[in-house]
Amino acid sequence: MIRRTFIALAAGAATLAFVGHAAAQETIKIGASAPKTGPLAAGATVSHWPNIQLWVHDVNERGGLQVGDQQMKIELVEYDDRTSAETAVQNIQRLATVDKVDFIVTPYSTGLNVATAPIIARYGYPHITTSAITDGVEEFAGRWPNSFWMLGTSKELAEGTAAALKKLHDAGEIGNKVALVHVADAFGLELAGAGKPALEAAGFEIVYEASYPLGTQDVAPIISQAKAATPDAFVGFSYPGDTFALTEQAQIQGLDVGAFYVGVGTSFPAFAGRFGAVANGIMGAGGTNPDDEKIKEYRARHKEVTGADADYWASAVTYSGLQVLEQAIEAAGTKDREAVVEAIKTGTFDTVMGEVKFENNVNRNLWTVGQWKDGVFYGVAANGIDGAVEPVKKDGWE
Repeated sequence: MIRRTFIALAAGAATLAFVGHAAAQETIKIGASAPKTGPLAAGATVSHWPNIQLWVHDVNERGGLQVGDQQMKIELVEYDDRTSAETAVQNIQRLATVDKVDFIVTPYSTGLNVATAPIIARYGYPHITTSAITDGVEEFAGRWPNSFWMLGTSKELAEGTAAALKKLHDAGEIGNKVALVHVADAFGLELAGAGKPALEAAGFEIVYEASYPLGTQDVAPIISQAKAATPDAFVGFSYPGDTFALTEQAQIQGLDVGAFYVGVGTSFPAFAGRFGAVANGIMGAGGTNPDDEKIKEYRARHKEVTGADADYWASAVTYSGLQVLEQAIEAAGTKDREAVVEAIKTGTFDTVMGEVKFENNVNRNLWTVGQWKDGVFYGVAANGIDGAVEPVKKDGWE
């Protein structure tokens, strides 16, 4: 699927002179490939595509990107990768060689970013990942020096999870037995690989482990077996579909734990909408400081422009990554990709998530764990970011 979006230079009647000027104005063409269908479409529909829409709107609303002495409005070319690495690679190839876009927006998810990184590098596009979590960031940044990694590593996310649980344990709120499950793709495998030693180093005993294929819909047996192990805490490194399913089954089966953590999708507004008061105390990947003025303003604008609420993690990160691209293009003063890559490497960027400056192509300031409290998902663990609140015990499923 392809959709081209270009916000018009003028609305209503205009003078012939103005129309002539508008027609002559050069544009900057941006390509995007991410899931609109397939297992990861739900997540991309919440945190990825709306922020591309918002960014294009915001840039064009103020007249476009200032590229040297020209102001250029954005033309967006979109493709659905159908949650397929093969299709994603084909889409990037088409964007580069047929559509001849000036820049490419990051794909969605760890697996699709890693799969497309070589071809994005081949054409020299800056690749600012905003939904990829992997311990390979140092290696990948060296292999693909055009790539930049905003969401941190699996180790950082896993250690944040272990630290949040340890706070509850040290406060006497939970015991030391943990059930650990994960989706069997790049994201889940890495997080489980980092999570188990992090939890054990924090003094926890893993009493149950399981993995399941991406797209699994029936997770009832996993929760049933986890419950039989009588854990004090449950940790699931999951994607949105299974995040919702695991939580639903935990509620149905009455999984009695003082700490319940699930992964991507926990921060979605629809999560609190689906589970209501039951969501209180549930922890998940990421977070923000919802009391920060920049975040408040961003969330209000997201709602106004897209008609949907931003999530409390990857939405703001995705928008921030686009702000980095925008500011780097303007700093370079050119559409030359090599110059823009260099501007990203050396620049400091003002984003809705705060200041972003890459260290060896990696962002080191990030949220790792959030928790629902009275309908708001607060960050409870972070690296290099202030504003985290203390985690609290999960108090039942009623």
